Amino acid sequence: MEGTSVHRLLALISLLSCSTNQAGLTVSPSRSQFFKGDSVSLSCEEDNISAGWTVRRNTTRGTRTQCGDGWGKPAGSSCNISSLYKHETGVYWCESREGAASSSIQLTVSGGSVILQSPVLPVMEGDDVTLSCQTKTPSNLPAAFIKDGSLIRTEPTGHMTLHHVTSSDEGLYKCNISGHGESPSSWISVSEKTTTPDPPPATASIFIRLVCHLVVLVPYIISTLLLVSLYRQRTTGKVPPVWKMTSSFHAGQGLDVDYDDAMTTVTTEDYF
Repeated sequence: MEGTSVHRLLALISLLSCSTNQAGLTVSPSRSQFFKGDSVSLSCEEDNISAGWTVRRNTTRGTRTQCGDGWGKPAGSSCNISSLYKHETGVYWCESREGAASSSIQLTVSGGSVILQSPVLPVMEGDDVTLSCQTKTPSNLPAAFIKDGSLIRTEPTGHMTLHHVTSSDEGLYKCNISGHGESPSSWISVSEKTTTPDPPPATASIFIRLVCHLVVLVPYIISTLLLVSLYRQRTTGKVPPVWKMTSSFHAGQGLDVDYDDAMTTVTTEDYF
């Protein structure tokens, strides 16, 4: 019981000492809308393979289902879908063996003849974003682009670029090609740009990792050595030679106790 408590405490220390690795879901090809019958590859990009990240989804036909459970073909931390169906429209994310989850993305499978090619992940504030209105047969037909139900403009080549996007560019986008139809709608998110410090040099990064591992491993090693030492002392069961001290004590008190009686007294007291 003592050993179990010690190891539980050390496990908690290790969790507090080193941050856990997170995974991010990537989509290839990188877009949020697909035609029925298209193929797609979903991958959990991670630093720690031992975390066991897998792809999960919520659709109209299933909640929190895992890749390989009636859909997709798992390949390590990736999932390949060779032919998409309309009912596979839904939310997809990565989840670890311990239950940690990545941010989710929305994928839409269209049974129509027009889709909007837009970023599947949030775009950074200040970046340029290009939207493309596509038919099943790639072409550069004129397309009208619509945001939140209002026409933005019509582009003769079917491509529209939003320059230096801000939070006001967030919204629900779709497009329309005359004679072919309208695409489903997709939400475009804009993330606030934050300044990040320069990454540490490679040597500093290695040193930090080394210190992190030492913080985790040293308490385990110390606790293991202490437990082994305690176990050996209990199993050895050596009796200290206290009979000499007892004999000297009697002699100092002037008692007339012979050597055999002292031995008998010590033996009896020590073992009973």
